[in-house]
Amino acid sequence: MSDENTLLVAVTDGIATLTLNRPQQKNALNMPMRDALREAVQQIRAERTVRAVVLRGAGTDFCSGGDIRAMNVTDAAAGRNRMDDMHGWIALLADLDRPVVAAVDGVAYGAGFSLALLADFIVATPRARFCMPFMKVGLVPDCGALYTLPRVVGMARARELVFSAREIGAEEARQIGAVFEIVPQDQLHARADQLARGLAGASPVAFGLAKRALNQSTGSDMRAMLELESLGQGIAFSTDYHHEAVRRFKAKEPPLFQWPALPSD
Repeated sequence: MSDENTLLVAVTDGIATLTLNRPQQKNALNMPMRDALREAVQQIRAERTVRAVVLRGAGTDFCSGGDIRAMNVTDAAAGRNRMDDMHGWIALLADLDRPVVAAVDGVAYGAGFSLALLADFIVATPRARFCMPFMKVGLVPDCGALYTLPRVVGMARARELVFSAREIGAEEARQIGAVFEIVPQDQLHARADQLARGLAGASPVAFGLAKRALNQSTGSDMRAMLELESLGQGIAFSTDYHHEAVRRFKAKEPPLFQWPALPSD
């Protein structure tokens, strides 16, 4: 498989699907894939017609992490530069003012786990497996995991997952808050797409403001968050979406936004 096809990008009805496409290597991140992800995330950030993003892996795995065979870093400066080259698009994806859903099947190891944690919601299959194996190769968690993991699962559990480098299954990942839903393997991509499309129906202004405020909340204080709340609510009150939502509520018409529940709910 050529490196030019390491990432497949498709946009349908405003939903951008990014598919890691090295299935024979369990979608391990190599340099061409990293470059393609950077370009895709930058384009999505600039393209307002994209209303939601789905991250997935080709084949039977999400992502096994960085491609160790391609890691030829011999000094500290080169290692730091290698990571700095990724941090721009990682920060953009983490703070993207639109919904991001990760569909995880098989392994989400190392940078693969970190990439999934950049999403707002992780939907997984029963066979999904998550691991921060960095200690096994003498490295520290990367791709944003030092920021996202403690915020998602709490500091004590983050320490345990990082220092033990142990694998956890889908159900344990759900219990600790990393995984949002577990669905059968044959329903994974349909459910991820359903969530993305449902969330895309929310007010883009309100969603973006709320997401970015939540991202800042753990490093802020009450006064600062109340100020963000006031500013955000002032903007949201002025939107056409809010006015139409209120009109529909008063007229007892179907709402603009409804959470995409599972078919069995």
